[in-house]
Amino acid sequence: MAVALPKITHPMVTRRGLLIGAAAGGGLLVAWGLTPRTFPLPLDPREGETAFNAWLRIGDDGIVTVAVPQLEMGQGITTLLPQVVAQELGADWRLVAVEPAPVSGAYANVPLAAKWAPLWTPTWMPLAAELAEGADSWLATSYAQRHRFTATADGTAMAAYETPAREAACVVRTLLMQAAARRWGVDWRECKVAHGQVSHATHRADFGELAEDAAGFSPPGTLPLGPVPAERTDAYAPGVVPPFARLDLPAKAEGSMTFAGDVRLPDLVFAAIRHAPVAREVSLGHYDPNKAEGAGVRLVRGEGWLAAVAPSWWTAERALAKVAPTFVAKGLVDSARIDAALDKAVKQARTHRIVTVGDPDGAMAVPPSLVARYDVAAGLHAGLETASCTARLRDGRLELWLASQAPEAARRAAAKAVGLRPRDVVLYPVAAGGSFDARLESDHAAEAALIAQEVGKPVQLTWSRWQEHLAGKPRAPASAVLWATTRSSGEVPGQPSGGEVLAWKARIATPAAAREFGRRLFGEMSARDALAASTGEADAMALEGALPPYALANVAVDHVPVSTGIPAGRLRGNAHGMTAFFTESFVDELARAAGREPLSYRIEMLGNDLRLAECLQRAASLAEWGGGNDQSGQGLACHRIGEGRIAVIATAVRDAAGVRVEKISAVADIGRIVNLDLARQQIEGGLVFGLGLTLGASTGYARGLPISGRLAGLGLPLLANTPEIAVGFVQSDAPSADPGELGVAAIAPAIANALHSATGIRFRKLPLFAEEV
Repeated sequence: MAVALPKITHPMVTRRGLLIGAAAGGGLLVAWGLTPRTFPLPLDPREGETAFNAWLRIGDDGIVTVAVPQLEMGQGITTLLPQVVAQELGADWRLVAVEPAPVSGAYANVPLAAKWAPLWTPTWMPLAAELAEGADSWLATSYAQRHRFTATADGTAMAAYETPAREAACVVRTLLMQAAARRWGVDWRECKVAHGQVSHATHRADFGELAEDAAGFSPPGTLPLGPVPAERTDAYAPGVVPPFARLDLPAKAEGSMTFAGDVRLPDLVFAAIRHAPVAREVSLGHYDPNKAEGAGVRLVRGEGWLAAVAPSWWTAERALAKVAPTFVAKGLVDSARIDAALDKAVKQARTHRIVTVGDPDGAMAVPPSLVARYDVAAGLHAGLETASCTARLRDGRLELWLASQAPEAARRAAAKAVGLRPRDVVLYPVAAGGSFDARLESDHAAEAALIAQEVGKPVQLTWSRWQEHLAGKPRAPASAVLWATTRSSGEVPGQPSGGEVLAWKARIATPAAAREFGRRLFGEMSARDALAASTGEADAMALEGALPPYALANVAVDHVPVSTGIPAGRLRGNAHGMTAFFTESFVDELARAAGREPLSYRIEMLGNDLRLAECLQRAASLAEWGGGNDQSGQGLACHRIGEGRIAVIATAVRDAAGVRVEKISAVADIGRIVNLDLARQQIEGGLVFGLGLTLGASTGYARGLPISGRLAGLGLPLLANTPEIAVGFVQSDAPSADPGELGVAAIAPAIANALHSATGIRFRKLPLFAEEV
């Protein structure tokens, strides 16, 4: 496959215009590449290395270092992008290394900027959201590059970076071939590249031998790209060592992986913190600073928080317990008030029509056949690693060691907090011990910067689990009422079974969570101001996935904005984790009401979506689906996110210990699969994460404080009680889709439907608490 080298985004060069110079690290710097000329090369080469472009460097020892501009938080992106580079380059996987890329417009995440256009256009270019939508939008490209928007979210990494990474590797491969051909006096097009070597007949040369010479050549006018990376669904069985094993596993296994809490600097001190309760208005009240004396403890107060700084984190934490800060608050949030607000909104409040298909209002002129109410509590991220940031401020320069999904936003938040310009803030990215979108927020970075400014030393701030639950931003709660009008049995000749959906309507009461998040991330608003500004707004992104994946003639989806008083954030699966529960639980109820078998009922409604139909059929085979009859203990659900599709069957059993989920079977169609092992891990991980949200991972609030303060109180699945999980994939040539969110969305309704089958009890509220099961 050969493609013309793009002339705008990736400018062509000639040998005459080629410059080679020494970089700060002592290596060779090629002053051209697949980076727009307006951006400097993000990573300088070290001594003995040659940097070819924004994506890769090659050392004299043959090691290929790949820059990854996305946060590694367990999803495997530091393997996936290097794999793309290695396959296109022809590198030896054993000699591939990875390095987190710094913040740079060279790594603009344009697909995510386009998807989130409704969130940033109001602050950057009002009334231009439609111009910014679409992966090829010039407005989204301009915004993402100008604002160094490299956020890691919504599974956009491959859409944003696979092509530029492949093109970068292809250019370097051709330069290595030209360097080798010059040595051997042959045509470079006749050379072969594989396993980190260039060869021709009996000639062989390693990448390390050729790198410096290769820098003196110019790339060809067209790029001879290799095959698109892809692995078949039957490439290797689960448990077999894959050809592209995860690059981060050895460091994690031996404990050498650097996370935010592992950073150590000279004169480093440690900070613990107490945040105010969640309320409409808060301020720091009384505390006794005398009780913090001794052991080198110092107190630092901020807007709505008090921190203690000490030689160790535990000393600081104990000092705060002795100081016992109190807060003055108005409008404390409370679960009873939240539930009442949701209940009132879903029953009576004014609605905003988000989706209309056909004439749903006209089709519902007759009384609905079925009405059902569903509720979802606020969802907690419950990551293994709590928020942590190390900050050092000296000579007018702020340095941050931080795991961030939105690094440029973190730089700006920290700069604003201490009165610096963003260009005076340097962020050193580190891996995250789980995030699930919690690290899209930057409050802890701003707090660490303020504390470092106050004490005049480098500071490592770490939130306790209690503070993570208090100051973190959960997925917003929601209540939904769904109506459907169906055809009765015998109304149409040849269709005695009935149950066909003639009209579908969903009313969902939930905060304008996406708008609120956008004002924090792009508008740099405080959590309180963003919440106030978003109250009452219609928000289509807060209802993502509410349009059923079925070919229904008449559909209406209405949003009822409601204020809960809790700042809402993003969470793995986001709105899909709620809307799939509403839709698939309701479809199951419709099937039962019509006396229909749940699998065939769904397939009959899919229309032309043959891909989702195949997922359903193969999941049925994998789970040995028995028809979902009462007492079978099997529950089915399916969902679609973008181009990705999944079907899940949960099997519940009833024994002397009660009811438990014994097995989860899932089949997904995610289009072209680049790394089968990572795709399976993502589906499995999503199912387990969604299982946690189904059974727990939530909290109530009393007087502004979360009721659950420890992981042990969240009802998360343990290894001992996690069900057997079987995952299959549909072989597909469709565009690649991210697998990370699919399992999160589909598992809750599958389990709820399985529990109904096993017990006869219909569960319409998440989480499904243990005492209810």
